[in-house]
Amino acid sequence: MQEETGIGRGAGTSQAGTAAPPRHRPAHHVGDGTFRNPWPTAAGGASRAGAFWRWRWDRLLNGVEPDRPGSLPLVRPELPPAGARYGELHLTWIGHSTLLIQLDGVNILPDPVWSRRVSPVSWLGPARHAPPGLPFDELPPIDAVLLSHDHYDHLDDPTVRRLADRFGERIRWFTSLGYADWLARRGIHRVTELDWWDDAALAGPLGTLRIGALPAQHWCRRSPADGLSRLWASWSILAPSGLRVYFGGDSGYFPEYGRIGAARGPFDLMLLPIGAYEPEWFMRAAHMNPDEAVLAYRDLGATGLFVPIHWGTFRLSDEPLIAPPRRLRDAWRNAGLPPDRLAILRHGETRVLTARAARAARRPADGR
Repeated sequence: MQEETGIGRGAGTSQAGTAAPPRHRPAHHVGDGTFRNPWPTAAGGASRAGAFWRWRWDRLLNGVEPDRPGSLPLVRPELPPAGARYGELHLTWIGHSTLLIQLDGVNILPDPVWSRRVSPVSWLGPARHAPPGLPFDELPPIDAVLLSHDHYDHLDDPTVRRLADRFGERIRWFTSLGYADWLARRGIHRVTELDWWDDAALAGPLGTLRIGALPAQHWCRRSPADGLSRLWASWSILAPSGLRVYFGGDSGYFPEYGRIGAARGPFDLMLLPIGAYEPEWFMRAAHMNPDEAVLAYRDLGATGLFVPIHWGTFRLSDEPLIAPPRRLRDAWRNAGLPPDRLAILRHGETRVLTARAARAARRPADGR
């Protein structure tokens, strides 16, 4: 696969993957080289000192509702034997925010995590409640990886190393600002860093895809020394056939979704997070609940298929693993949205979209 780079606005990348400084400092850039969420909706939550320990103390005192065994079914993926053809999108949910997106001949992995735990150490931390929907050894050749941010349930060191060992320079790594050095220490140099609203070209066998970094309301930190020195992002994918995908990464509900939909839509597939929202006084600034995810879908244009992510694999907060999709179904029904535009996948399940069917479904689902 040939490599192309392209710049949408401002910061951009060099061919080596290093970010050039913007001409004017955007609102999410802080003068000391760190980043921030520039919206009032980001106040409080995970950024407040002491909030984490208050949450943990509340859990210790009050407990949490337990999960029901056997509530997370696993199915066998249905991958195209020769890759997705032109005008086809095959989506397989691996678990949490990890998916295999096979689109116009290109295989893309957002936020790949195959480890048993998401933690700085392998013996402690949130563990899988469901195995990966596709075993790592059964992955097809991967052309691109998208990284939304540096938290352990999205940027998994063992998985990154396994991908680099197996596929080497074939993979193009797309990140927001601040990740090239971290990846270089793992022998990965084919990295494209992008600021919000920048995009780059990825040349595939059936044409060129546009990969765009977009805003999200979240934060980054892998260690106390990191601060907010890496940027978080959501992502858009525009395929040669015209199919458009939005990967929401990890985010609280924030006022930029309408702008994203207007600038990069209409989307044929929206992958939006719905889990890790309880207690809301602590989680809301960084994680959407299912009702807010439905609002985000409508803000983005209410077009295409909504597939929820960031649930059902690692228990990161107080709600049971199976609670988010149940609440999502209620929110979807209450919003009057068409049932056939909501797809709650099982681990390993594959859903197929075609460009022809997608074009027919681009009218906003709520009539806007």
